[in-house]
Amino acid sequence: MIDFDNPTFVRLSHVDNAQADGQFGQLLLDGENVLMTFKGTRDMVVFTSKRIIALNVQGMTGRKKDFTSLPYSKIQTWSVETAGTFDRDAELEIYLSAVGKVKFQFSGDTDVAYLSKLIAHFALG
Repeated sequence: MIDFDNPTFVRLSHVDNAQADGQFGQLLLDGENVLMTFKGTRDMVVFTSKRIIALNVQGMTGRKKDFTSLPYSKIQTWSVETAGTFDRDAELEIYLSAVGKVKFQFSGDTDVAYLSKLIAHFALG
């Protein structure tokens, strides 16, 4: 499980959704679609039509994997921070009931405003 006491997840870059197929396909519900995929060094995060799923690859070989599901319905509030001139990372912080804060850092070219809109659509809709 994500270490929620250390709320920053790895720095993530946007990648093609096809990269998520092999990792997340078995976890998706009928009718659930991957909308955006982000990858760190070994870890991944996907935004689906129902939730955010974070993959934490563990161990030296990377064979042990932890998948944490963060349903949009449990998001109480969120904030986005765009990249700046000197701080090239963009950030998304979400606050989930019974869990607390989870923070994702993205490369500067990530459209975090779109991520905020995506979350709003599913959390408020």
